[in-house]
Amino acid sequence: MRLPNWLSQHLAALRAVLVFTVLLGLVYPLALVALGKLPGLDHKADGSLVDAGGKTVGSSLIGQLFTDADGNPVPRYFQSRPSAAGDGYDPTSTSASNLGPESVVDTIATDPEKSSESLLTQVCGRSRAVGELDGVDGRRPFCTTDGVGAVLAVFRADGLTGRVTRVVSVNQVAPATPFLSSYQGVPVQLAQPDQDYVAAGGVVTPIRGDAPADPAVPADAVTASGSGLDPQISPAYAELQVNRIARERGADPTAVRRLVDEHTTGRALGFLGEPGVNVLELNLALDRQFPGR
Repeated sequence: MRLPNWLSQHLAALRAVLVFTVLLGLVYPLALVALGKLPGLDHKADGSLVDAGGKTVGSSLIGQLFTDADGNPVPRYFQSRPSAAGDGYDPTSTSASNLGPESVVDTIATDPEKSSESLLTQVCGRSRAVGELDGVDGRRPFCTTDGVGAVLAVFRADGLTGRVTRVVSVNQVAPATPFLSSYQGVPVQLAQPDQDYVAAGGVVTPIRGDAPADPAVPADAVTASGSGLDPQISPAYAELQVNRIARERGADPTAVRRLVDEHTTGRALGFLGEPGVNVLELNLALDRQFPGR
């Protein structure tokens, strides 16, 4: 007996669903699991986990912070680059800050939850902190000495032209001291919370200052990566930290540099990307070779 046309179509569709369910829901996943268990691939399939002292301490593919309970850097360890993933290197919140070169004015509000730092101020603050930690010049162009963006809101008599009538350092509040005492003869004022000086007609004017054109603190020490999970830092940032690490561990700086070199990888295929230093693996090697005083 011939089945009705509509029933034949439904049975054909059901067979297709069953076949693809078996192929894509069972055979394909199990094949990938089996592939991941092959010698040489099993470690990567398990997340490239790193073990030390009989326990898992992290992954060689995901960075982590080396800070204390208060979020301060632990001086005896190499520090990773900043991270915008959650509270830092959170693989469930991988992201960037989404702030760009135009982000130079902080949002200063009476309510701390409504306040936010511009990308410029974040970079300035991080550079100042790294400079203090590692004993180098942490100054950067367009940054104040107290670690915020050196940006003025300049008000003029005729909008964008005319004489200057008022100047505000938009990223500094009391009790700070304005990074410039005056601009074109007009005293510089401190910003007040809950004020939008740009909307009020102030012209955003970054001031370069006298910082060196080539800062001592490298870029990856003050900016987060696109994923917020990068496990590596640049050799320049690692070199910046060598003397501190050697001092804290009572080691010879030359020996510490040798460890850095051993954990530095070159460009992919010899020309893609930049050399990098895996921070977790380097710090574990430090604990093995220079456990501290």
